[in-house]
Amino acid sequence: MTFNPALIRRDFPILGRTVRDGKKLIYLDSGATSQKPQVVIDAEASFYEFHNAAVHRGVYQLSEEADALFEGARARVAKFINVGIEEVIFTKSATESLNAIAYAMGNAEVGNRFHLGKGDGIVVTEMEHHSNLVPWQELSRRSGAVLSWFEVTSQGRLDLSRINEVITKSTKVVALTHQSNVLGTVNPLEAIVARAHEVGAVVVLDACQSAPHMPLDAQKLGVDFIVFSGHKMAGPTGVGVLWGRMELLTELPPFLYGGSMIESVTMEKSTYALPPAKFEAGVPNMAQVVGLGAAIEYLMAIGMKNIHDYEMELTAYGLEILKKIDTLKIVGPEDMLNRGSALSFTISDIHPHDLGQFLDSQGIAVRSGHHCAWPLARKLKAPASTRASLYFYNEKSELDALAEGIIAAQKYFSRF
Repeated sequence: MTFNPALIRRDFPILGRTVRDGKKLIYLDSGATSQKPQVVIDAEASFYEFHNAAVHRGVYQLSEEADALFEGARARVAKFINVGIEEVIFTKSATESLNAIAYAMGNAEVGNRFHLGKGDGIVVTEMEHHSNLVPWQELSRRSGAVLSWFEVTSQGRLDLSRINEVITKSTKVVALTHQSNVLGTVNPLEAIVARAHEVGAVVVLDACQSAPHMPLDAQKLGVDFIVFSGHKMAGPTGVGVLWGRMELLTELPPFLYGGSMIESVTMEKSTYALPPAKFEAGVPNMAQVVGLGAAIEYLMAIGMKNIHDYEMELTAYGLEILKKIDTLKIVGPEDMLNRGSALSFTISDIHPHDLGQFLDSQGIAVRSGHHCAWPLARKLKAPASTRASLYFYNEKSELDALAEGIIAAQKYFSRF
């Protein structure tokens, strides 16, 4: 598929609609959820229309078709991140994936490599989304393990100067985001992964903000678990991915119990199936998984490198024009070094919620608030900010409209 933003936009029906009394929709909130191309909408609808049956449960034709579509999506995910098919687990969201890992570790008995107790350590960072912070806080509380973290510098990057003091011999798990949903910062994984593995810790990577935007190769990254969500990468809501190395998934206890995840059951006890079935209790979100498979096929046809290169061009342009606006302050890195396509900022004398509402009146959809990252907002002394998060269907003209909308808001609120 040739990369042509104007043609790509035609694949997304919602981008052709108008809002607020006929204004063209300018959607700059893909960090929260992306829009969906017609092929994904069609794939999900087609499943219900022609193939709806509970997967892995029947021997009739509809069930066989559902199985093939469901497992075909698993194969696409595996190819997308370069892992074994049996290592790909479907959940309802990345949040569930992260909770699943933390909860399963909390279920691990003494002698299991994932068992945590007093004296053990869990490491996170100050820039984590709540979904990759709160589950580890809870695991710390329940297990007695000590929670520690990497701090964030004033430039919005991780401070690794004390890496050997943060990740110690007692550390059992290091959980961090690949790319910050607020700052756009892409974290330097190599040193963190090397230190974690040096002390025998596993690394859990939140790839929600990177999987949709750049090539993602689990083998090259060297991490032990990866999670991401379908709805941020042109796929449906209600489906997430959890990947883990097979040797780790084999030892990790289940976190949900019920049908389809068992090997055998008696009235006294049960034994569990091998991954991925071990972690997929109950009837899964089948149509959503099929839709995710269609989204990944669509993204791979365009090319993740093409998507990333184009987004970097867009982001550089956005930074350039935003930094020219009086009293606007970028929250996060102001250059393109190890940076993604989230552009967060504050405007003197205009609250982000007010700015967001004003931009909405111009047809521009942005995010306002703490972006589910309160500790980061406090650290950077920006309790709330406005975020424009870009995707490959955005255009430079939309960033021009954003800048014009901000300047118009400054004029409007200066009257009060």
